[in-house]
Amino acid sequence: MRRELALHTDKYQINMMYAHWANGTHKRKAVFEAYFRKLPFGNGFAVFAGLERIVGYIGGLRFTEEDIRYLSEQEENYAPAFLEELLQFHFQGTIHAMKEGALVFSDEPLLRVEGTIMEAQLVETAILNFMNYQTLIATKASRVKQVAPDDILLEFGTRRAQEADAAVWGARAAYVGGFDATSNMLAGKLFGIPTKGTHAHSWVQSFGSEQEAFDAYARVMPDGVTLLVDTFDTLRSGVPNAIHTAKMLEAQGKRMNAIRLDSGDLAYLSREARRMLDEAGLSYVRIVASNDLDENTIMNLKSQGAAIDTWGVGTQLITASDQPSLGGVYKLVEIESASGEMVPTIKISSNPEKVSTPGKKEVYRIIGKKGKAVADYISFPEEEAPRSGARLKLFNPLHPYMQKHVQHYTALPMLEPIYVNGFQVYKLPDLAEIRRYHKEQLDLFWPEYLRKLNPEVYRINLSEKVWEQKQKLIAEHIQPDLE
Repeated sequence: MRRELALHTDKYQINMMYAHWANGTHKRKAVFEAYFRKLPFGNGFAVFAGLERIVGYIGGLRFTEEDIRYLSEQEENYAPAFLEELLQFHFQGTIHAMKEGALVFSDEPLLRVEGTIMEAQLVETAILNFMNYQTLIATKASRVKQVAPDDILLEFGTRRAQEADAAVWGARAAYVGGFDATSNMLAGKLFGIPTKGTHAHSWVQSFGSEQEAFDAYARVMPDGVTLLVDTFDTLRSGVPNAIHTAKMLEAQGKRMNAIRLDSGDLAYLSREARRMLDEAGLSYVRIVASNDLDENTIMNLKSQGAAIDTWGVGTQLITASDQPSLGGVYKLVEIESASGEMVPTIKISSNPEKVSTPGKKEVYRIIGKKGKAVADYISFPEEEAPRSGARLKLFNPLHPYMQKHVQHYTALPMLEPIYVNGFQVYKLPDLAEIRRYHKEQLDLFWPEYLRKLNPEVYRINLSEKVWEQKQKLIAEHIQPDLE
């Protein structure tokens, strides 16, 4: 995958960097936080993903001579001294982030960038690009896993993805979210994801008969045979011919793996195919289904008694077709003043949900006495960290009268140091570890927060100091209307 990504940014980032440089403010310290305002798909949670790509991007962030030549040709006429500074650029800031696989929620920092205003501004676009897409796909994958927890899930989306990067990194995000394998060989190579595949209709069409096609395929790869049975007629020819091939394999001491259904009434066809396979003594042969599946169709098929063991999910997953963007944002929360003091900043909007929460913040997951999460708690780093035995007030920041107190709990810090002063301090876990962590995260939550339909709203609470500072800055920036 391409590593020279310094220009993987919006032009206004370069323009702001140049304006800061020209004004002599480019070395002011700043703190930005990335978060999203609304959970995707109407889900009760999201799954944070994309950190590995962000780490790789930051570590390789350099402007090449070719990049500088391109910038020198822009209509803004950037000063040569500015371009020379870009040529020497490397990231020297500090980044904290959630761990990949974490369950995350709206309006809480998923990632925090501290550094000069110039470097923190440059990385915004790429960080949001990587975080938004992979978090979206991982969340979609986890939703599918919720409705098919005991089935095998295969990511089949490469040919419908929005280009190669989306296919490869989307396959990785799907694996983080609970899928078992991908059809994408490059993703398998890069990330160690198991790869699975069957054959296409064209394989069957290229032979004189369906039976000849099945037998030829089985002779070449007898240890991994899955046959696509719907090229002509699923129940009259496809399944009977697959049974014949399975018997041929049994005579060789082999077992056919599965048949695949890719069209028609999947609930009916799978039940009939299951009956035919069982009557032939082939109860071990699995049934794979594909054909524009997502969590909704899978749940419906299950409610209809579909006899499907394995699901190949493609277009709907890799494109997140019912919500193709996450809408994550990256907001300035602190800036260095002329006196060198870090001061909180706020963004005011006529849309209340777009008002930012000022100040650099930490996130803690509060685990109650029964071992389940009760809330996420957002506070300033200088505040004392929540600790068991110390009474903690939790209140709804939109409706402060809605509050509760907890005393016996565990507070898990959620933001990990990734880069400190330009040096990577976080060892990236392998995907198996990320998947285990995601499963552990799911186990921390009561089922009502995880359900697909009408999930209970999980509490995201601000400390009293964070809430009071937000109210103070709102009051300072908003003048009351006078009539």
